[in-house]
Amino acid sequence: MEITEVRIFLKEGMNNKLKAYATITIDNAFVVRNIKVIEGKSGLFVAMPSRKMKDSCPKCRHKNEVRSKFCNECGERLPFRDGIVSTPEAQHDARQSEHKDIAHPISVECREIIQKKVLEAYEIEKAKPREQNF
Repeated sequence: MEITEVRIFLKEGMNNKLKAYATITIDNAFVVRNIKVIEGKSGLFVAMPSRKMKDSCPKCRHKNEVRSKFCNECGERLPFRDGIVSTPEAQHDARQSEHKDIAHPISVECREIIQKKVLEAYEIEKAKPREQNF
């Protein structure tokens, strides 16, 4: 596998943990969009594209985001499924379970290749002079 192109789209704002989005092309044949470059506690890392999980309303069967309190279709109060989340670690795990990866590497080696290429491209893009609008 060869990553043949990486495009970086920087995010504005100094206080955001989300620094950029990336699009990679693999073997000039396959594209993965919406890879995120995030500033974590121990530095930058790459997060693969994901989507919010949905759950059906028991009354009207409309799909609502997991952990919604009310149905967006009929307004019915939705059952609370997660129980009490008390510790910061448990809250983090609960937030993580709200999302599911759309695409992700299977092996550690593949993840390292993607992360290395994306972070290298991010540093190059970040170092470019920015046009200022007056």
